[in-house]
Amino acid sequence: MRTQVCIVGGGPSGLLVGQLLHRAGIDTIVLERRSRAHVLARIRAGVLEDGLCDLLRRAGVGDRMDREGFRHTGTVLAAAGREFRIDFQALTGRSVMVYGQTEVTHDLYAARDEAGGTTLHEIDDVAIEGVDTAAPAVTFRQNGAARRIACDFVAGCDGFHGVSRRTIPRAVRREYERVYPFGWLGVLSETPPVNDELIYANHERGFALCSMRHENLSRYYVQVPLDDSVAGWPDSRFWDELRARLPARIAEALVTGPSVEKSIAPLRSFIAEPMRWGRLFLAGDAAHIVPPTGAKGLNLAASDIHYLSEALIAHYAGDGDGLLDNYSDRALARVWKASRFSWSLTTLMHRFPDQGAFGQRMQEAELNWLEHSTAAQTALAENYVGLPY
Repeated sequence: MRTQVCIVGGGPSGLLVGQLLHRAGIDTIVLERRSRAHVLARIRAGVLEDGLCDLLRRAGVGDRMDREGFRHTGTVLAAAGREFRIDFQALTGRSVMVYGQTEVTHDLYAARDEAGGTTLHEIDDVAIEGVDTAAPAVTFRQNGAARRIACDFVAGCDGFHGVSRRTIPRAVRREYERVYPFGWLGVLSETPPVNDELIYANHERGFALCSMRHENLSRYYVQVPLDDSVAGWPDSRFWDELRARLPARIAEALVTGPSVEKSIAPLRSFIAEPMRWGRLFLAGDAAHIVPPTGAKGLNLAASDIHYLSEALIAHYAGDGDGLLDNYSDRALARVWKASRFSWSLTTLMHRFPDQGAFGQRMQEAELNWLEHSTAAQTALAENYVGLPY
């Protein structure tokens, strides 16, 4: 088999770069380790920056998002029983869209099907070869048979545990990581959201987040120790804990119901450099992980895809390889800034094991300053709605 760009990873990053390249007349093959049903069953966050929304529209997959997504012009922060709103629209002239990552993936798969693009699922033993030469290839096994795809370039969109990043030699690769000493217990419930915008709560018992998927599907989180298990959190305990961490007005308005999905996710900040080695280009979780506090995971993947698709389209249009050569630097500049924001908001809103009463009061003091400082609110809003590409 042969293609121009072999895309390793069939999540939203791989599908989005494939769709953008298809619209520019560039041939791609997408390889995915899991089944399509498994990919579409993943529950992920869905706060989309304006940049990602525009990118989806440019890819021809933004119509359903524009019809069904929820435009949010602000968010609520709470601490010490108080709450205040950050008005994104007033401070930056911009907003965010709440539209589930699963829905984005559905839309991208539908577009790839319509385009007749090749997507191979349930593959294993993937190896990326020759990316430091002019003739790279990807080998793998599917249904027990060995297969090989020759290509011009490889887009590594296969996530944190994928083979793409590990293909870059250790002598070349630098990795930076912060593992946080807690996780998020998330519950999905078929209940109306407690608020029409997200609520981030700092509390001496730990962080809480009130989010939503749509008007009858809510997503809630509470900070828990890493060694907790889902089995130790029956629904009644979860709802009691969530209420305890929210201001009274919000807690009283909370509508509860049986959970339809419940899981605990660890938090980490991780960045790998460089994001290019020869003809291999990393994008999304293959190169970086952010804690979900700042809602930057999918959005950072999108900015990578913007830079990568722009560079590949310029190459095949005969406009030179300057953008390919600068891809890693351009992508990493935005990655580090967004990672700083996610780290900062995580540090501000969560309870750390060693912070004590002094640390808790310092967090509350910073939130009080944020409540009354237009400059501080503007900085937060600019980062939340997304820095420019």
